[in-house]
Order: sequence, then C-alpha cells, then structure tokens
Amino acid sequence: MPSPTPLDVDVLVVGAGISGVDVACRLARHRPQDVWAVLEARDAPGGTWDLFRYPGVRSDSDMYTLGFPFRPWRGNGSFATAAQIRDYVRETADAFGVTERTHLGQRVERLEWSSQTERWTVTARTSSGVVEHSARFVYLATGYYSYESPHVVDFPGVADFAGPVVHPQHWPAEGLDVEGRRVVVIGSGATAVTLVPALVAQGAGHVTMLQRSPSYVAALPDHDPVADGLRRVLPAGAAHRVVRGKNVALSLAAYRVLRRWPAWGARLLRDRVASRLPGDFDVATHFTPRYDPWDERLCIAPDGDLLDVIADGRASVVTDTVERFERDGVRLGSGSHLPADVVVTATGLRLQFGGGAEVLVDGRVVDIAAGHVYKGLMLSDVPNLAMSVGYTNASWTLRADLSARWFCSLLGHLERTGRTVAVPRYPVEGESGTDDAPLLDLTSGYIRRGAHLLPRQGRRRPWRVVQSYPYDLAVMRAGRIDDGHLELR
Repeated sequence: MPSPTPLDVDVLVVGAGISGVDVACRLARHRPQDVWAVLEARDAPGGTWDLFRYPGVRSDSDMYTLGFPFRPWRGNGSFATAAQIRDYVRETADAFGVTERTHLGQRVERLEWSSQTERWTVTARTSSGVVEHSARFVYLATGYYSYESPHVVDFPGVADFAGPVVHPQHWPAEGLDVEGRRVVVIGSGATAVTLVPALVAQGAGHVTMLQRSPSYVAALPDHDPVADGLRRVLPAGAAHRVVRGKNVALSLAAYRVLRRWPAWGARLLRDRVASRLPGDFDVATHFTPRYDPWDERLCIAPDGDLLDVIADGRASVVTDTVERFERDGVRLGSGSHLPADVVVTATGLRLQFGGGAEVLVDGRVVDIAAGHVYKGLMLSDVPNLAMSVGYTNASWTLRADLSARWFCSLLGHLERTGRTVAVPRYPVEGESGTDDAPLLDLTSGYIRRGAHLLPRQGRRRPWRVVQSYPYDLAVMRAGRIDDGHLELR
C-alpha cells in the first residue's frame, strides 16, 4: 500500500465526527479561499456515532439542537439512533464537499509548532507508516475521551465468571447473544439507562441495572408535536430554526430552574419517575441521587422506556456495590448474590485531550493540564490551535458550531489585518484575579478521574467556560477578536 501524500494546508481539522464535519462545513461555506483537510484516525467518519455499537445507542439531546443549524434534521423522532446520526453526519459531509477532503486511517500522534515557519507539523500514523503534514492552523475536533480505551474496572474475581463480560465501548462486532439470559448492567449513567430497555427488547430473560449510586432520570417524549406541525406548514429550514430556538429556550430554562431551586427540582424529577413505576417501588433508594440536579448530566429515557421495562418486571434496579464476581453472578457488598449469565460493565469513559496527540511549541512539550482555555476553544500560549468542546448542560453541537463560526471569523480577521498568528495569553498571577477551575463543570466519576488531563478554565471571561448558549451566541458573534487577551501578530 502506498504511503499517504503529505498535506500542506491552511487548516487541518483532526477528527471527522460531528464537530469535525461542522467546522469543515463552515470552512467550505465561509472560507472558500482557504485550503483545508480533515484527518480521521478510524476507517470511517462519524466519530462517537460510528464508534459505539451497543444496543440502543442514541442521542441524549434532541436532534433539532444536536443537528447542524445549516442542515435541517428530517427524522421523525427528537432522539435519534447512532446509525441515524451517523448517516446524517456522513450525508452532510457529502453535501458540503467534506468527504472528498477527509483522509481516513490517519491517527495524529504529534503536533509541533515552529515560530520560525509559523506552521504546524502534524505527524500521523497510518497502516503503511508515518506521514508528516504542514498546516497554518490545527483545529482539534477529537472530543475529550479516548476512543481506544474506556474506563475499565478490574473487578475482583472477574476471571471466575463463566459468561461474557463486555464493556459497551468494545461491543462485539458480531453482537452479543442475550436471548433468554440474565443480564446485569453495571452502571447508572446514560449508557446503562440506554442499554437496559434495549437488551430487554432483544429478548433478554431479565436485565438488572446494578448501580453503586442513582442518577437522575428524565422521561421525555420522543416525538415533538410542535416540530411535526411546523414541518407541515413551513419550509424545512424555517421549521428547523424555530424548533431549534424553542428547544434551546426550554432546555436553558429547565437547567436554570433546577440549578436555582435544586431541592424542588430533585423532588420534581423523583416524583415524575415515581408516577411511572408501581406504588411500592423504592424510588428513594433507586432514583434519588446524593447530588443536586445537573451536578451530573441528566439521563434521558425517551418515552420513559427504562421506566416501562422496570414497571412491567422485565428489568430491575439494584443499588449496591460489587464485592466480587462469581461463576454464576456477582456477589454484592451487602452479601447477597445477583445471578447473571452476561455482565455489561457500563463503567464510563477515559478522558483524553486531542486524541492523545503530543503537543510541542518550539521544541517544548506543552503541559496541557497547566494550560487555560480561551473562549472555550483555544489553549493559552499555544499559537494557531483551536479545539471543539461542547456544552455539558445542552447539546454538544450548539457550542461546537459557535466555535467553528468564531474560528472562521478569526481567520477572516487575520486576513484583513495582515497577521498570521493568534495566541491567547493568560493573565499572570496577581493580575487576573482568577482561580483555576476544571474545564468540565460536572461531578461525574469519569470527569473527576480525568480532570487532571485536561486544561483548566478561569473564573472570569474570556477564560471562563460559560454554559449558556445565548451568552456565547452574543459573545462569539458580536465580540471583538482583538480583545486584549488574544495576541495577534
């Protein structure tokens, strides 16, 4: 197999998931004069939506906000399956000429900036060796978790278990036979909430969600009657914009209410769950978290599918800890035995910056964790590097698209002013009046475990990552590029 041809471009996008396709489409629309390309480590585009293949995998944000604002979502439901999202992303890439500029099977291992040449050397590994590309700007659309290695818990005695033990991120390509079998899903996050009803639908004899502690679960309708009505009377683009605006407003209002009155919000969420379950179900134990709403992301159950299978007895919830695996099940911390033929360990993700690539500036390795994020998309003291980080309290794409549009504005500003380099400068200690905070403002286990691997945010703007789409929309669209924090030369 011949080695890939080295690229020499204005912008190199790393990652062909929803963020990478978004910024590539924005470049195609707003920067037709620039030469750009997309590198993707895997053999297919789609990112998260191509990686995960476990049963039931779907969006936990409505598709009117998760979808691209420039390409209306035409599906029937608000929450789409991974396959539907993957097709939507790929069709969008085809429509905007992104596919032909996407280079698959190129895993970026090293990014090295040279102040002398004012360019990045991007080293990528392929099946036939290593190739070095050159770019003025690099845009990391890699997300913040590892695609190769999830968080795997080494449970005592797991080798003694007679059946298969599978992590959702490594779901067997040939599928997993659960017909008539007792399945235990370890976890209580979004993946577990998705898996349980899906495994029931595949014919599992019984599915148990084994959780150390509960999560907040919200049952939301899969179909939006407002969207259905508007799409019958308005052009697709107009209907998409109206529904998108409605959903942004409603989700933001719900978030603010739950954060402003957490005790009331927790009671509301608990009562809504209780209304879908038998009267004698122990909601206090199994669906009452120890944290406030939105300290961790809410788990969405479209049409209440998880609650339905619990209510009719095809699934159950056990709140306990794992003491050890045994041949025919799991011994719990309480001493009881939970029988199982199959165990799925939905134990979470492993955080990672930039797909694991090493970053150097003029020969010096950049300590990513010591850096600070500027406007949520650039890294302090690192020139001409941008990244996509979505919201934790809303759809990922809302912020990803704002970042892509701001990035195009930055390129335009540099072009108009005859400059070539942009590097954020974090205020020195004593001048900023800021205190460090984690980049991601959730207390989820996988975020706490890996927070030290990601850059930090400050307490003041533009170094604070504000979880507000209306605020970011105003700042990113109308704010100055040359704001005193971004060194332009």
